[in-house]
Amino acid sequence: MSIFLIRHGETVGNASRVVQHPDNPLSPRGVAQAERLARRLAGEGIAHIVSSDFARAAGTARALERVLAVPLTFEPLLQERSFGDLRGTPYDELGLDMFAPDYAPPNGETWDVFHRRVDRAWARVQAVAEGTKGNLAVVTHGLVCRSLAERHLVLAAGEIVPLKWENTSLTICEGPAPWRVGLLNCVAHLDDLDAAPLADSGAV
Repeated sequence: MSIFLIRHGETVGNASRVVQHPDNPLSPRGVAQAERLARRLAGEGIAHIVSSDFARAAGTARALERVLAVPLTFEPLLQERSFGDLRGTPYDELGLDMFAPDYAPPNGETWDVFHRRVDRAWARVQAVAEGTKGNLAVVTHGLVCRSLAERHLVLAAGEIVPLKWENTSLTICEGPAPWRVGLLNCVAHLDDLDAAPLADSGAV
């Protein structure tokens, strides 16, 4: 069986490079991306979706749910790393590298605390996968994808862990453990999206 690991669709915060709050929803372009991804995944044998409960991930997951017509479960352990008091701040106003290995964001998570939470999330995801008769889609965030790829997944020879995970990128992990990556950070479903970005979302 396979786990389809997905980063959420684009938000206004992504496009404007602002440290995001949990309730930031998808932008119209993000909705279009999620709908493109849903159509790509139709027919892939996905039987269950597990998602972060942050708005941008939940919006992406619900777009998949509408097309795939399978159960959707929210898992708070899949939330993005918390940057605490930095949330809402534009990146170019930070005056520091919030991704530095030793940086501890005020009222947020250190890398160590974050990685330990991702470990628990991955254990939970694998338990759900074992009980699912079919493939599992997991909708989460860029740093969660990075943590999993660095610490839990086996990449193909010559591949390296991406520093940037694209919006609605698809990574397919073949199980059982050790989970091997057959497709990494792929956004082929977004080809030509910018030619008509609002048409996909039904917006006017």
